Amino acid sequence: MNCRHFGTCGSCSLVAPYDEQLERKRTWLRELLGVDAPPLVPSPGESGFRHKAAFVFGSPPRGRGLLMGHYAAGSNRIVPVDECPVHSARANQIAFNLRDRLMRANVGAADAPGGVLRHLIVRTTSDEREAVAMLVVSHNDKSLRTPVKGLLSSPDAPDGFFININTRPGPMMVGGETLKIAGRSHVRERGITGRNGEPLVDFLVSPDAFFQTNVGAAKELVALVLDAVPDTGRVLDLYCGSGLFTLPLAKRGATVTAVEENRTAIDDLNTNIRLNRLDANHIRAIAGRVEDTIDRVSSARYDAVVIDPPRDGCAPGVLSAVFEQLAPPKAVYVSCNPEVLAHDLQTITKAGYRVDRVQGVDMFPYTDHIETVVTLTRTR
Repeated sequence: MNCRHFGTCGSCSLVAPYDEQLERKRTWLRELLGVDAPPLVPSPGESGFRHKAAFVFGSPPRGRGLLMGHYAAGSNRIVPVDECPVHSARANQIAFNLRDRLMRANVGAADAPGGVLRHLIVRTTSDEREAVAMLVVSHNDKSLRTPVKGLLSSPDAPDGFFININTRPGPMMVGGETLKIAGRSHVRERGITGRNGEPLVDFLVSPDAFFQTNVGAAKELVALVLDAVPDTGRVLDLYCGSGLFTLPLAKRGATVTAVEENRTAIDDLNTNIRLNRLDANHIRAIAGRVEDTIDRVSSARYDAVVIDPPRDGCAPGVLSAVFEQLAPPKAVYVSCNPEVLAHDLQTITKAGYRVDRVQGVDMFPYTDHIETVVTLTRTR
């Protein structure tokens, strides 16, 4: 993959042919986990695989004008970008069209006096037929009207557009107030499938929802989880997001209790239950932190537990509650951080579980990111 910004933009970090990237990641995973991990499942595409594109706005060093791009590695310095081969092509078209209109209208970034712009998020379907965009600003200013109207009347217009109000800079990209400006609220990702090609579920995905960015690789995650969990029975899905695993498991016949802290994600989950005409009696969705709700769900017996925690891993006490108190016969740990996974597996195996399978999935080529699915069986 050729990109003029590689080496300055911090979004991509690995410079190597794709086969070599996969082997490096496999070696790293084997060293961290101390197991003979098989080759990674490759990303279905080496470019255009990010169907959620996110950009940050800032001011040039001299303070005049507008930058839109990504952060440089290990810093808050913005690298302005004019291309991003790993993004969906349609997402790039929408983003660069709006950027140019904002610049012509002299709309500034929120880090400059009188500026309002913070971030731009564009979500497309994997086939790029549908797209929704969200412009994150410090406040809804009238200077936005002309560039936004211009985008929405152009050939690059997204199918839906939002303004999000984020009054404070910080680690949270999106603020608490969202205004729908035009069009639809979600894109519809169709046919998340198992390896047999059988269509399982569709997902309505909002621009800021927690849903895997690389949809093709996400289908591999779903297939691995379905392979590991019994067709029927009771399943506990912790850190469930908007239901990537919950919905396929329920459609296949399981009764699923799903826990997620993000209330927007739970709202999306409930919407997708109705979209797929699933029996609501087979899915119990709980909005709350896993560490606060684990006692509420621990009175039931589960045939399997699926855990897909954030990058920092499970909250304190969760591993003990799951693997020592609930002690399900089967468990699947889906991890986006191999170092945390290695630490947690020590705790899990000491609780009486055997690692049956470790499978890495390459969600993000040209980065050191590895998604790992670990299948576990209780031995005592």
